[in-house]
Amino acid sequence: MAREFSRADRVGSQIQRELAQLVRDELNDPRLGLITIQAVKVVRDFSHAKVYFTFIGGTLETKEVTKVLKDTAPFFRHELGHRLNIRTLPQLHFEYDESIEKGANLSALIDQAVKSDEKKSSENE
Repeated sequence: MAREFSRADRVGSQIQRELAQLVRDELNDPRLGLITIQAVKVVRDFSHAKVYFTFIGGTLETKEVTKVLKDTAPFFRHELGHRLNIRTLPQLHFEYDESIEKGANLSALIDQAVKSDEKKSSENE
C-alpha cells in the first residue's frame, strides 16, 4: 500500500506551519499587512522549497512584499533549523500566490453574468 503523503509533503507542511508562526511573530513591519503562508512545495532532495504566500492590507505592492520576504529568507531558514529536526534544510523561495485573486475575480464575473441573465429574463417577461 502506497503512502498517502511523501516525506517532502510532510516536511513542506511542517515548514508551512513554522513559517506562518515566524512571519506572525518576527515580521514587525506594519507596511507588510497580514501575510498568509498558503503552501510550501519542497523538492524531493530537500534542496529548495517554494513558499506561496498572500497578503492583505499594508502599503507595499506585491513585488515589494516579495522582496522583503526574500531578504528575510536567510533568517527564516536559520530559525527553521532550530525548530525542525531534519538534516537538510531547503533554500526558501517566496512566490506570491495569485490563485485567491483569480478566484475572487472569477466569482465576481460569474455573479455579474448571473445578474445580467436575470435582468434579461425579467425584461423578456
